[in-house]
Amino acid sequence: MMESLLIANRGEIACRIIRTAKRLGIRTIAVYSEADAGLPFVRAADEAIAIGPSPARESYLSPDRILEAARKTGAAAIHPGYGFLSENAEFAEAVERAGIVWVGAPPAAIRAMGLKDAAKQLMQSAGVPVTPGYLGPDQSEARLAAEADAIGYPVLIKAIAGGGGKGMRRVDRREDFTELLGSCRREASASFGDDRVLMERYIGNPRHIEVQIFADKLGNCVHLFERDCSLQRRHQKVIEEAPAPGLDAPTRAAICDAAVTAAKAVNYLGAGTIEFIADASSGLHPDRIWFMEMNTRLQVEHPVTEAISGEDLVLWQLKVASGEPLPKSQDEITMTGWAFEARLYAENPAAGYLPSTGRLEHLKLPETVRVDSGVEQGNEITAFYDPMIAKIIAHGPTREAALSKLAAACAGIEVWPVRSNAGLLARIAVDPDFRAARIDTGFLDRHGESLVTSEPDKTVIDRAATALSKDTDGDPWSELTGFRIAGASDSRVRLRIDGHLHWGRARPDLEANAVEMDETTVLFDAGNAWSIGLPRASEIEANHGVGDGVILSPMPGLVISVDVAEGDPVAKGDRLLTVEAMKMEHSLRAPFDGIVGKLQVSPGVRVSENQPVASVIKEQD
Repeated sequence: MMESLLIANRGEIACRIIRTAKRLGIRTIAVYSEADAGLPFVRAADEAIAIGPSPARESYLSPDRILEAARKTGAAAIHPGYGFLSENAEFAEAVERAGIVWVGAPPAAIRAMGLKDAAKQLMQSAGVPVTPGYLGPDQSEARLAAEADAIGYPVLIKAIAGGGGKGMRRVDRREDFTELLGSCRREASASFGDDRVLMERYIGNPRHIEVQIFADKLGNCVHLFERDCSLQRRHQKVIEEAPAPGLDAPTRAAICDAAVTAAKAVNYLGAGTIEFIADASSGLHPDRIWFMEMNTRLQVEHPVTEAISGEDLVLWQLKVASGEPLPKSQDEITMTGWAFEARLYAENPAAGYLPSTGRLEHLKLPETVRVDSGVEQGNEITAFYDPMIAKIIAHGPTREAALSKLAAACAGIEVWPVRSNAGLLARIAVDPDFRAARIDTGFLDRHGESLVTSEPDKTVIDRAATALSKDTDGDPWSELTGFRIAGASDSRVRLRIDGHLHWGRARPDLEANAVEMDETTVLFDAGNAWSIGLPRASEIEANHGVGDGVILSPMPGLVISVDVAEGDPVAKGDRLLTVEAMKMEHSLRAPFDGIVGKLQVSPGVRVSENQPVASVIKEQD
C-alpha cells in the first residue's frame, strides 16, 4: 500500500477519499485553489498545498500545478476523484512518468472510452448492444441534419467528448435542429474543448441504468450490481438508487455480464461504470437495454453501491492501484437492502434551477443518514465550481423503508441564505409515482409543477404567522392578533413572506421552525426556506420584472451572444441573448410582443445576478 496520497480534487469527494486513506494509515495531501482555502477538506488532510487562483483552469485543471504539488510533498500516489482531470489520459501518463502511482483508469482505457463514437464502435465489436444512431466522421451541418432525418425525431445530439449531462440536446422537430446543434456545439467546446457530436435515437420512456465494475492487475473483473439514475433534469442526475426497481434476475444478469464484457474489452483497471439506456415502455428486458457510455472513474453516486454491498470502493481503488487483487470474487459480493442518494445543490428550482451563490450563514444537514459533504456553515458557495452542497444517502431493508428515511432526512435540511433544492428532494421522495417506481428520465419534466415550490401554501403561511405570533412573548401590547371585548379574538396576521404580503392565521396546533438570523427571521419547512416578517409601514411590493419589460440576468455569468439589436421587433418567447454560467447556457427571452429597447450588454461582458441587460417596449394597442 502507498505511504502517501495526493487528492487532485476538492469538496466532498476529497473529504471522502481522505477518510478511507486515513483509516489505512496513508498520509493525505490536499491541493486547493484560492476560493477553497477555508473548506473542510483542506483541514482534514495531513498536509495541504495551494495550487493557484480560483478558476479551475488555473488550479484543479492544471496538470503542471498538480504534479508540482506532488513533487513538493513527496506524494507516492495521486487520486483524481471525479471530474477535473480524472479522465484525462495525458495527465494519467504524466503521473506515471513521474514515478507516481495513478489511482485511476489506465490511460489507454480512458482514450478508448473517452470519445463516445469510438467507444460505441468498440462495444459493437465486443458484442455489447448499442443504441442506434450516427457515429460518422462527417460533422457538416447538412450531413448531421440528414442523419437526424434518417433516424427520425426526436433525436439526441451528444458531444463526442461529453459527460455529466453537458453537451447534450434533445431535438423534437426538424425546424429546431440547427439552433440546438449550435447550442450543443458551443457548450461542448466550452466544456471539453471539442465540438464534435454524435446522434442517437431518442428513447421514449428511457431508464438510465449503470453497472459498477472493478478490475485488478491480475486479470480479475467483477461487477457490484447496478444503480438506477433515471431521475434527472437536463440530463444531470438528481436522485440515484440501487438496485434498479423492476429489474428481474435474468435481466440483471444480462446487463451486469455485458458491463464486465465491456470492461474486459478495454483491458480495464480499477473502478469504472458502464452506463446503459433502457426502453422501459413495457418493463425492463435484456433486448431493450443498450450501451450508452463508460465512465472511467469513480462516480458521484458510488455511495449507494457501497450501502447495498457493504464495500468501501475507495479502499478497493487503493488496493488495486497498489497491485493487490480485488478484495472479493464475484461469488463473494452480495447485495443487501436498498439505498438512495439525493444530490443537495445550491440552486433555485423555482427559477429554472439556476445556481445560487453566497455564504452559508446557516446550514443544518441530517444526522440520521450518511451525508457526504464538502462544506460547512460559514463556507462560501462560489460560481467557480459545481454547486453541490452534499449528498444525502439513505439505506434500508426495502425500497419503501429507504425512501422514507430519505424523505425525512431531506425535509429536515436547513440552508440559508443560499437557495437549495432540499424542498424538491423532499417532495420527490414522497411523490406517489416515484414511490411506486413509475420513473424514467422525463419524470421531472412531467411532474415539475407539482414538485417545485415557488409560492408558500396555506400551511406555510399559517406556520409563519404562528412563528411571528410567538415572538411577542405574551405581551398584550405586542400581540399581532386582534382583541375583542365580546366574542372570539381574531387570530389572523398580516405578514410578509419572501417580500410578498399574505394573511395568515396563528394556530397553536402547528409547529413552526423559525430561526432568527441578524435582521431576518427564516422559516424552515419541508426542506424549503422562507424569509418571514411583519409588513413595513407603507409597504409597497416590487413589480420590477416581466410587466415593465426590463430583462434581468437571473444569475452571474458571461454574455456569450446577443441575438437582437435595439429597435428590432420581437415576439413573446424570442431569444434576446444568452448567458453562460457554470458551463450551462441560459437563454433570456422576450416577455411579450414588442420592440427591443435599450441593450445594456454585449458578448463577452460579465453580468451579476438581477443586473438589467435589456428591455422590451410593449407594442401599443
